[in-house]
Amino acid sequence: MSSAAEFINEMNAKFNPAAAAGLDLVFQFNIEDADTYHLIVKDGTCEVVQGEAADPNVTLIMNSETLQGIVSGDLDGMMAFMSGQLKVEGDMMLATKLGELFPA
Repeated sequence: MSSAAEFINEMNAKFNPAAAAGLDLVFQFNIEDADTYHLIVKDGTCEVVQGEAADPNVTLIMNSETLQGIVSGDLDGMMAFMSGQLKVEGDMMLATKLGELFPA
């Protein structure tokens, strides 16, 4: 099984700069059975940082298996949320932008 860091980096590799034009957002990923990471999406760029952000726009809380399923496209993020596998804190609507920013 791959690590949460590998899944986060895989997400970053799928980053769509055009979808991030003009954005200034921080997405935090609290991986319950691994580490915490945050993605800084700013005007067409994306930076992965290990650890918590001071003031994330949205925080997604899940385990590494759920993260793997979402990143691979095997698990729909909305279904994960509805089934309780994914919890969202902060601006919930921003979580829906992840599909545009990081297409599977």
